[in-house]
Formats: sequence, structure tokens, C-alpha cells
Amino acid sequence: MPNKRRPTTDAIRILERRYYSGRPDRLADLEKARLHARLAQEIYARRKAMGLSQAELARRAKTSVSAICRLEDADYDGHSLNAVMRVLTALNRRLEFKSVPLTRLSGRPA
Repeated sequence: MPNKRRPTTDAIRILERRYYSGRPDRLADLEKARLHARLAQEIYARRKAMGLSQAELARRAKTSVSAICRLEDADYDGHSLNAVMRVLTALNRRLEFKSVPLTRLSGRPA
């Protein structure tokens, strides 16, 4: 007898089943979007906490104001690791790399 899925009313679980289950390409896109959003939020929050304008941060990081604006945009996906490192250094931060298992939308391991 085939395995039947248990019914659910959990919207996140329904979206996970419908759009991500068994589709590693979609899950990879989701993880990429999460990373970009988190990076944008971190840069914006740190800049604001230090009381810097985008122009001041750009000057400190030796980049353009438009580059800072793009880095603070969660939808931008053309991040250069060198640019990110310069901006984080100007914000007195460093980037740490950590590899973790992919998770489902619900936060449970995939």
C-alpha cells in the first residue's frame, strides 16, 4: 500500500509540499534568496547602528553609493565577495563561513 500524505492546514507545510518537495533546484533558489536577504539586512542594520549614510559607508569601503544601495537590496543577487568583504570591514565586521544542512521551509532538516 502506497504511503499517503497526512492532511495538513499548515500553510508553510502546504507551500513546502507544493513548490519545494523533491525539487532541489527550487530549494537551492530559496536558500540563495535567504542568504541575500540576510546579508542585505545585516549591512543595513550595521550601517544604521553606526549612524552612517550610504555615501559615508561607500567612502569608507572605497566603493560607490550605488554599490551600497545594491548590497542593501535583498533582491539583488550579483554580490561580489570582495565588495561584501570591503563593506563589512568598513562596518567593523567580518564574514564567517559555515556550511549547514539544507532545511525545509518549516525549519526541519530536509
